[in-house]
Amino acid sequence: MIILVLNCGSSSLKYQVLDMKSENDYSLLAKGLVERIGGTMGILNHQVPDREKYSVEKPVPDHTAGISYVLEMLTDKKLGVLSSLKDIDAVGHRVAHGGEYFFRSTAIDDKAIANIEKCCELAPLHNPANLLGIRAVQSLMPEIPQVAVFDTSFHQTMPDYAYMYAIPYEYYQKYKIRRYGFHGTSHKFVAQKACDFVGMDINNSKIVTCHLGNGSSITAVKNGRSIDTSMGFTPMEGLVMGTRSGTLDAGVVTFLAEKENLTTSEINALLNKKSGLLGISQISSDMRDIESGAGSGNANAALAQEMLFYGIRKYIGSYAAAMGGLDMFVFTGGIGENSSVTREQACEGLEFLGVHFDKDINRATRGKDVLLSTSSSKVKVVAVTTNEELVIARDTMNIVKNK
Repeated sequence: MIILVLNCGSSSLKYQVLDMKSENDYSLLAKGLVERIGGTMGILNHQVPDREKYSVEKPVPDHTAGISYVLEMLTDKKLGVLSSLKDIDAVGHRVAHGGEYFFRSTAIDDKAIANIEKCCELAPLHNPANLLGIRAVQSLMPEIPQVAVFDTSFHQTMPDYAYMYAIPYEYYQKYKIRRYGFHGTSHKFVAQKACDFVGMDINNSKIVTCHLGNGSSITAVKNGRSIDTSMGFTPMEGLVMGTRSGTLDAGVVTFLAEKENLTTSEINALLNKKSGLLGISQISSDMRDIESGAGSGNANAALAQEMLFYGIRKYIGSYAAAMGGLDMFVFTGGIGENSSVTREQACEGLEFLGVHFDKDINRATRGKDVLLSTSSSKVKVVAVTTNEELVIARDTMNIVKNK
């Protein structure tokens, strides 16, 4: 089954085409990115394995045009990998927010679209863009089945005492204000992948998954189910991130608004785009630049990375307490997979949990699946690569087949 996976942002769309023979037997046929949708000039990047990358600039007025260009490239005689659009069996979409409507991935129909629309006020930057992708496919390929895979659905197993905020209950009833969590597709995937890698039964396990990148989140996974996660009502809560502040005393918001005469939009931009590693280091939001700066004696860069290390340790420890123990924790995402410094420092001081970390293996590891703990370690430490597009393709294949 050939699956087209789409991840639509407000002005961009990522895509992959996978030939899914089964959940574990698949091949990547092509992938790419369309940028600057709606601008004066768009950029299309198209990559087929073992071929030279193809890039072109052309106007991309909207997502329908962007997806149309992608389909043209996929069926192009020189650049393409498909003989015709009829080769595509289904389209899977990443959808940021499913609210309380979606506990799992779902086939897209009028009811699903209506409920995704209802979640737009919870994810105003993402869900409308995701819907644009869904409607574009409906317009261009009306007969093709579509599936939505939600960032939030994996976390819908959290108990109410973990997801509720202690504000007047009426605001939950009126506006559904609660912790939703994000990166669920990645957390679900790497928890299972890590268990398979070390030979652990996920249905009898206590795992902490650390998805660390420009956006970072940590999840407690008990017996294969998310029971708590660091991101909340929005992706801003939790760890210090690239440009997001992470968890913050709400009093700081009102204080800054009064002192700096800031509007709600300006406060939102401050906390989401100017804070985090960038705000503390004052040099960059990229962990590679932070590490380089800290190594060169930049005190602010050193402070920024230590705040991240400390935050990771706190979440691992608190989630071990919440689950009544810990069998394994997992590093993934751009930083988790590639930064040996972050992995090593995040594990400092966790010996009381029974963690014995192999620093030599860690320092030699970048972008691959590897066991980072020693044979004597009570708690396994693993780095694994995530693949959210594969999760979307798997769910799409299974839902379309079962339907």
